[in-house]
Amino acid sequence: MESVSVPAGLDLVSGGGVGLSPEKRAALGTSLVLLQRDYRFQRVWFWGCIQGVRGAYYIAEGLGPNLAAPRSRLYSLNCVEWNLLPPATKEMVAQAEQLTGRFQGDPSFEYENPEADAEDAEGVAEVAKEPIMKEEARLVATIDQIDRAVGIIPRGALMKTPLGSVCENRNFEGLSLTEAKKLSSYFHFTEPVNLKNKTLLEKADLDPSTDFLDSLEHDIPQGSWTVHLERGDSVVVLRSLLWLGLTFYHIPMTKQYGYVYFGTGEKNSDLPFML
Repeated sequence: MESVSVPAGLDLVSGGGVGLSPEKRAALGTSLVLLQRDYRFQRVWFWGCIQGVRGAYYIAEGLGPNLAAPRSRLYSLNCVEWNLLPPATKEMVAQAEQLTGRFQGDPSFEYENPEADAEDAEGVAEVAKEPIMKEEARLVATIDQIDRAVGIIPRGALMKTPLGSVCENRNFEGLSLTEAKKLSSYFHFTEPVNLKNKTLLEKADLDPSTDFLDSLEHDIPQGSWTVHLERGDSVVVLRSLLWLGLTFYHIPMTKQYGYVYFGTGEKNSDLPFML
């Protein structure tokens, strides 16, 4: 969610039991402004918090003029001092997918290879004891996974220019209440996959300036999102069952929307068996 919308946004998603202490909110209100100034970001988003065993990581994302460009990600252990994270790579994501269990809360913590099977050769067992990645790298990969899987925006909130860059749509005045209750009215804020597989006839009904991302209605497994009306049907809240802790909100007929993550950074791999 936008840094300027953090106080109001956290209140709107508090129905899921997430939030920050008054001290953390006050610290964020000051530090995110300084973060935007020091790094010269056009805008800063408060991404959320990944709770570890011994501490928590508070995450922020910095964006430039092109909102589709790779985002700069930073973490803090106290909501005051921020550290820039390296870009996520395919190798990082692949290694992070092999790891299970909670984060420790220590960026320098080193993870070892998963234990080798008893039938493996002794040489393989020795390799298993070697560290494969630090927790900071796992943090980068996990944030990237969550953003790609469940980072969402309302339909029409962003606009793609003829030159290919993506910017805020100034004509967007919010979804109607009827549209806001439909999964098809929300898009993944990442490189589209399903859209590329559509036929020319299917694409003919789409507006290339606003319908350039994948819709949530085709997410697999079906049923991985819940849609609720809260605060007297004045706020639409979407929650992910795949990445528990991801909450999105939108106030219909307004420009107010955003998402935030408060969780352990663990994917709910059992979801297909729970539906």
